[in-house]
Amino acid sequence: MIIAGLQKNTLIDYPEKIAAIVFLAGCNFRCPWCYSSELVLPVKIMKQPRISEKEVFEFLETRKGLLDGVVICGGEPTINKDLPKFIEKIKAMGFAVKLDTNGSNPKMLKELVDLGLIDYVAMDIKIAPENSVYKNIMTEGITMENIKESVEFLKQGNVDFEFRTTCVPTIHKKEDFLEIAKWIGGPNIKYYLQNFVGQKTIDPEFEKVKPFPKEFLEEVAKEISSQFKICQLR
Repeated sequence: MIIAGLQKNTLIDYPEKIAAIVFLAGCNFRCPWCYSSELVLPVKIMKQPRISEKEVFEFLETRKGLLDGVVICGGEPTINKDLPKFIEKIKAMGFAVKLDTNGSNPKMLKELVDLGLIDYVAMDIKIAPENSVYKNIMTEGITMENIKESVEFLKQGNVDFEFRTTCVPTIHKKEDFLEIAKWIGGPNIKYYLQNFVGQKTIDPEFEKVKPFPKEFLEEVAKEISSQFKICQLR
């Protein structure tokens, strides 16, 4: 497990909590619009400074009573078989844990929830399930069924969670969000639209892509909001 970053304080990444963020390198998706290429591409990962688990836990020890939680993100954290043991140590220190995931490993997701190791999940919904984009960004061994299984598991309500989509011009159009809403919608579901930022993208061509106008995403959120408990721009 490669720890490639540690953000010591965030007020926005874990709802209603002051948290630290641990960035794990490595990902089983290749989203060309991703702006964390240093955590995804093996060539860039090799050049990234690494942080030891010892450093992480020494830092967290000094933040007991000051931080509420820890966010585990990537890359894709669930590709690491040692993730449960790592989170177990964090939980033993008294911190709540939020997991950011693309939903590609429902087995690991269920294990973490069943063991009581995570308190909040943010799952990225890339696009409507029938869209070929999903197939094109998955690496070998992942299927759309994996993603759907994670969605259905979270919708059972065994852990607090949200769905979210990074909204990318040239990738998404209004109809995609309508299809996503049909797929993941429900009376207890929180869904957030996050506008794209064209920086450090895996495919440099996406750095030329301008974000959606805020008014467009507000219109989309308004149109699909009836299918969710919460549907907001972030």
